Amino acid sequence: MHNEAINEADVVLIGAGIMSSTVGVLLKELEPSLSIVMFETLADCALESSEAWNNAGTGHAANCEMNYTPQRADGSVDISRALQVNVEFDLSRQFWTYLVQKGAIKDPRSFIHPVPHMSFVHDAANVAFLRKRFEAMSAHHCYEGMEYSEDRAKIAEWAPLIMEGRSADEPVAATRIITGTDVDYGALTHHLVAHLVGQPDCSVHYNSRVTNLVREGSRWRVEVEDLKDGTSRWITAKFVFIGAGGGSLPLLQKSDIPEGRGYAGFPVSGIWLRCDAPEIAERHHAKVYGKAAVGSPPMSVPHLDARVIGGRHSLLFGPYAGFSSKFLKHGSLLDLVESIRPANVKPLLSVARDNFDLTEYLIEQVLQSESHRLATLDEYYPRADPKDWKLQVAGQRVQIIKPDVRRGGLLEFGTELVGAADHSLVALLGASPGASTAAFIALEVLQKCFAGELVDSAWLPKLKEIIPSYGINLIEDADLCRSIRASTSKVLQVDNIAQPQSGSASKRPTSA
Repeated sequence: MHNEAINEADVVLIGAGIMSSTVGVLLKELEPSLSIVMFETLADCALESSEAWNNAGTGHAANCEMNYTPQRADGSVDISRALQVNVEFDLSRQFWTYLVQKGAIKDPRSFIHPVPHMSFVHDAANVAFLRKRFEAMSAHHCYEGMEYSEDRAKIAEWAPLIMEGRSADEPVAATRIITGTDVDYGALTHHLVAHLVGQPDCSVHYNSRVTNLVREGSRWRVEVEDLKDGTSRWITAKFVFIGAGGGSLPLLQKSDIPEGRGYAGFPVSGIWLRCDAPEIAERHHAKVYGKAAVGSPPMSVPHLDARVIGGRHSLLFGPYAGFSSKFLKHGSLLDLVESIRPANVKPLLSVARDNFDLTEYLIEQVLQSESHRLATLDEYYPRADPKDWKLQVAGQRVQIIKPDVRRGGLLEFGTELVGAADHSLVALLGASPGASTAAFIALEVLQKCFAGELVDSAWLPKLKEIIPSYGINLIEDADLCRSIRASTSKVLQVDNIAQPQSGSASKRPTSA
């Protein structure tokens, strides 16, 4: 072992997934003079949560995920969270469109495909909920073109597998919007990393584990172990982005910034059922999301997903949750134990006390047999043949446990940026919606850590070239929203609603 100062950099990115690559490319586009170095523990980029089989590739636009649209006490449906996620995905679409037009990504079909998004329910109470949800969503310009039906033949036309073999007297309903997408975030990450390291003063180092982060005045000393020869080296940087997925929490702890004290993580593993049979996969061209059981966590929402990975059509069903003490799929079973600190013991215990239902759910999922998993699949594909499906282990998710003065600790299912007061370091913690809103999170990094550059005399004109809607709320500006979606769908080769369909027959609820 020896220490060697290899160089200095303006920016160090830790982790070679969708988030670090998005942040890196955006920074380099805004300030071409920046020197950027990326470190990744594994042998290539996008081998953890960004890898295509480790996530649902939904292209999160909150079209079909009913957990984003809770029902209020008065029976109405709150779509505010869905709207926010919906327009966050527009930011990703604009960013990708810019890169395609620039030539940084040659073929958008190498990572994104048009796949309708559907919500599907099959009992009277949920049919009533979905009808109210549709009425609230379709009234807003962000969801123009959404269709609703209780007509069994129409739903079978949209997604035949979910209707074949279903009882004729079972109440069913579905919504569908053709603007949905399937995104291969692994392929996208490879494009982004290749574009980044093709720029001057940018590099990526694989098999390189960051072992420590030490503040040295206004810079950070980033200590790195070469996993091939066991040597160590270090580099200093003005700014560090920790985008290492489940590995972000331990690195945040190593930085010892006061803002990160008390944070902990709760790891959750996932399993899919996967079908590669062409005669089945090619008959299901939709992502169909159901409604999670009462009391189940957001991660449990069942969905039957059409996937296009490497040009091949497959189906995924799940997810089935499990528990592993690893923070990364390629991590260590000691990750959870080694993350415990005196400052986060109270938040951990508080969350354990207040989330016993989650513990019960995970125990139930871990103990599930193959027959139990297939029984859940039958609810969405009644004629599923077990021999056509195999288990596919998904990526690890580390949910945020944050300190809370009143309750001791809170369990969060989203993502959060935790940064140093001087804006020299920031870590991304948490999971969903993650990859789908990578551009939105990258913009949050800019606003949090580079606010002084977001002015007309610095980065702002270029940023508005990359993200034309930057600074404008697409939830409120219907005309710009329609314009942005028309332009990005054309470049990305995905489907779009050409004009508002208000009052059209296809939007009115229908029933058998």
